[in-house]
Amino acid sequence: MLSLLALLTSVASPAPAPIPAAVAVHFDREGKVETRVVQGQADRASGRAITPDDPVRVASVSKLVVALGVLRLVEAGKLDLDRDVSDYLGWRLRHPAYPDRPISLAQLLGHRSGLNDDTDYALPLDADLETALGDPAAWDKARPPGGDFAYANFNYPVVAAAIEGATRERFDQAMTRLVFRPLGLDACFNWPTCSDAAVARAVVLHDADGNVVRDDMKGARPTCPVVPATNGSCDLTTYRLARHGAGFSPQGGVRISANGLARIGIMLLRRGEDFLKPASLARLEAMARVRPTSGEGTGGFFCEYGIAMHSTGGPALRDPACRDDLFGDGRLRLGHSGDAYGLRSGLWFDLEGGDGIAYFVTQVPEGQKGTRSAYSAAEEVLVDAALRRTADASPLASPAHGH
Repeated sequence: MLSLLALLTSVASPAPAPIPAAVAVHFDREGKVETRVVQGQADRASGRAITPDDPVRVASVSKLVVALGVLRLVEAGKLDLDRDVSDYLGWRLRHPAYPDRPISLAQLLGHRSGLNDDTDYALPLDADLETALGDPAAWDKARPPGGDFAYANFNYPVVAAAIEGATRERFDQAMTRLVFRPLGLDACFNWPTCSDAAVARAVVLHDADGNVVRDDMKGARPTCPVVPATNGSCDLTTYRLARHGAGFSPQGGVRISANGLARIGIMLLRRGEDFLKPASLARLEAMARVRPTSGEGTGGFFCEYGIAMHSTGGPALRDPACRDDLFGDGRLRLGHSGDAYGLRSGLWFDLEGGDGIAYFVTQVPEGQKGTRSAYSAAEEVLVDAALRRTADASPLASPAHGH
């Protein structure tokens, strides 16, 4: 039988290329974290081997992290999930086709606002969010606020702007105060609030051909952690709270290690510990059946979605159109997936079983699908190894596995 290394290499990149970086950790309700897979290099230029403590851009798993910050503000009385988000923005947000319908944080977090990704949500530093969302092309005419689910990254800059309006803090700094510091995590959005040690351990992302696509920083912070202004400048003192939101990539810009993701998963398994209250968890985990026909996640990938959380396996599988069972065992797991810049990632926890998996793998071809689900083949191989279903289930930490 092929080794795990050979399997991951063959499914992640069909053309000859350096070995993908991959990490998977298993965690449980008691707080035990065990490394199940560690393969490849965090930085090929220096030859630095990857570890479970190396921060990586985890893509849309970031949305779950944003929701944790929102819920902390809800518990503090600073935000309300069901109130008109315009009250926090300081300007009126409305769907052009449904101008009389308020839009709430719950709708934004759950991809039911009517926004789409047909316009660019990576706004330059001098852009204005209200102006950008005044473009009718940013909205789906067929979907009113509170209507059908359609995954759209543009929802999250609006959420970030609402956080800024409620806290009067820059989004990335507010998330450090609300989420990362209380959980003891050296993590951040787009690097400014991470430690120097975390920056030095950054995982460089590569596409399916092995080309560098993100975070090749050579141990130094990026000179501009946001999209520069249209004139090329990067003066962060010009950033306007509640008027931009997109600067620090709330939709996908968290840099966090696999062990850091596991810490979040343990908190969720322990029912919030001292971080979230039961009512917040109930709102976060309330799944609704979805069948998107546009945007990301069609083809049975998203079958249930709540507030910045979705499921794999479980009751949704009764629908033959649902192909969300990444783990292939039918068990219900909650969490969030990530897919960007050649990386696939996930944080998944099983409330009944009391355990979970946090993982990422790089260099995965765009659109790759597995054999049993709508997830990538690389992820299916990786979670099988994390659950010790493969012949080669030992961690692959040796630098000899990379070059």
